[in-house]
This record gives sequence, C-alpha cells and structure tokens, in this order.
Amino acid sequence: MKILIVGAGLFGAVCAHELSKQGHQITVIEKRDHIAGNIYTKDIAGIQVHEYGAHIFHTTNPKIWEYVQQFASFNRYTNEVVANYNGQLYNLPFNMNTFYQMWGVTTPEQAESKIAEQRSVMEGKEPRNLEEQAISLVGTDIYNKLIKDYTTKQWGRSPKDLPAFIIRRIPVRFTFDNNYFNDPYQGIPMGGYTQIVKKMLDAPNIKTRLNTDFFDRQEGYLRDYDHVIFTGMIDQFFGYRFGELEYRSLRFETEIKKMQNYQGNAVINFTDSKTPFTRIIEHKWFEFGGKNKEQTVITREYPQAWKRGIEPYYPVNDFTNNHLFTKYRDYANKAAPHVTFGGRLGLYRYYNMDQVIAAALQFLNSSFLTGNSF
Repeated sequence: MKILIVGAGLFGAVCAHELSKQGHQITVIEKRDHIAGNIYTKDIAGIQVHEYGAHIFHTTNPKIWEYVQQFASFNRYTNEVVANYNGQLYNLPFNMNTFYQMWGVTTPEQAESKIAEQRSVMEGKEPRNLEEQAISLVGTDIYNKLIKDYTTKQWGRSPKDLPAFIIRRIPVRFTFDNNYFNDPYQGIPMGGYTQIVKKMLDAPNIKTRLNTDFFDRQEGYLRDYDHVIFTGMIDQFFGYRFGELEYRSLRFETEIKKMQNYQGNAVINFTDSKTPFTRIIEHKWFEFGGKNKEQTVITREYPQAWKRGIEPYYPVNDFTNNHLFTKYRDYANKAAPHVTFGGRLGLYRYYNMDQVIAAALQFLNSSFLTGNSF
C-alpha cells in the first residue's frame, strides 16, 4: 500500500517504522522544519534541550520499555520536581517532605491528622469542581500554595471552573519519596529524543518531507494514497465544520546562562500568581549535568490560550469538548474511512509518551487491517 503519515511525531514515527517492515511504501510529511514533534531535542552548548517542554519517559509496561530501548540507551533519571511559592520551596508530588516543609510535621500520623483537619470543610459534600476535589484530597494549605494559582495559569481558568476529574488522581504519599512517578520504568534517552524518531524513520521505503503542510493540498493527498494516518487536529481536518475544539498552548523562552548551575534541578514549578510562567527547566540536569561546566540552558514555560495559527499542546477534556470530539469521531468514520486519526490531537486525548507508543502499536495490530478510522 501507499501510505501517507501526516506528522513526524512519536505516533506517526512508530506507525511508519512498523508499516515499513511489512513492505508498505510510506511517505511522512511534517509541517515543521524538524522531525520528532513535541519530543524534539536539540543540542545547544553541548546540552540536549527539550524544545517543547520537559519530557521524561516513564511506563508501567515492560513491553513498551523494551520497545523504546531499541532506539536509544536510557539513563536512570528520576523526576523529582520542586515547587517555588513566593520563594518558599516544596517537594512534589505531595509527600512527607512536602508536609514537613508546609507544617513542620515529622510523622505520617501527624501529616494525616493535619490534612484530615483541613479537608473537613468538604465533609459530606461531593466535589463539584477542581478546587473542591483538591481540598478534599490535600486540604486548604496545599491547595492555596501549590495548586490554585498554578492551575489557573496552566488552564487559563479558575479551579472553580474546571472539572473535578482533572486532579482526581493526584498522588499523595505518606513516605519521604520525591519520585514524581510511580512507574517502575523511567529515564531520559542519552543524547536526546530526536535520535529515536530518526532511527524509526530510517528505512529505504520511508520518505520524509519537512516544511510540508498537509492542508496545502489536502484533497490531492487523500486521492493519491491508499491510507492516510493523520496526527494533527481532527477539527481542522474537517474544516471546523462542527466548531473548534478547545486547546491550551505554550510559549517558551530559552536562554544560555554563563554559569555551571542555575537552579540545581531539572524542573522547578512556580506556583504563585505573580510569576507569569509555570516552570523553569534547566536541561543539563536531565543528563546529570553533562560535560559543559561553564554554561547551562534554561527554558521558561508560559501557558497561553490557543488560537488558529499557533501550536496546540493540550486538549481541554471537559464535557463540552469531549462531546464535540465525539461528533467529529462519528463523522470521521463515515466521511473518511481510509483515514486513521492518532496521537494527542487526532484523538483529542492527553497521552504520555508510552501511551502514544502503545496506542500506535494497538492500532497497527488490530484496527488498521479492518479499515476503521479509530
């Protein structure tokens, strides 16, 4: 088959790699000037910089861990985030270190008692929004200092106006464990993520074309290929015929600093309302400092509203948007039977990297041969 893959991110690259092994003729087109989508990493001053925000690979699935290690060697990086609230530092996720920093408590019993006292304001109530859900989990102090303003910046809405399920799985630990993830497999590819996608696309029957926008000749592409795998925005694919899905976008400011160590950690979140950005990433600490002892590279991350013409990063999965996506999905199955929609934007779903790989492999093992779009 002649197969077109729109987008050279992780979902598209996995599909291209696996389908090429079956002998199909694959063309990958990418509107940006580089492969690897949002996991793209670039060497700046000898440091692998995560151009579109921090990406830490983590999974509970040993098969996905084994799969991704075909393409890179991973270090033992553990994601230990620090929160800065008006100059006060707290460990994330919420654990005994956080509770000691917040209240001075030193035992799990003391911490549980303090949280129970503060979340009693929600006793007998069913959380109706993110604010109430957070308070019911961790109490008012942690909510006000570490959740409220950060969430408002991240989503551009008050937590009172966000659904409760967004924060329902927030980790709360009564141990001194700063590891952000519970997953047994975790690390950063030494040499960055771009190499992974490059190796996936390295086959004689895969052609990759950068700076190529699908929408410049959409009808021609749909006519010329037996199957299309589309990883862009599903609402844009159909000309926004049912209306726009809502997304959040990001803006990045990257800077080279003439110093060995700027903040001492790969990721520090800024949870107060006065700081306009949500976090600073110091990229060298993803690889334990690297070889550059004289410089470091930092990136400030600013959430912003999405509008046409800028990059969408996060789907806003509230009831209204999920309902609208269902309309697009149902329409796609009828109107575009030889098109598969995948990835965060095509499926309008927040995916971690391991979930993207798993979704692509699942699609290739089942749906692809039946011709279903989803």
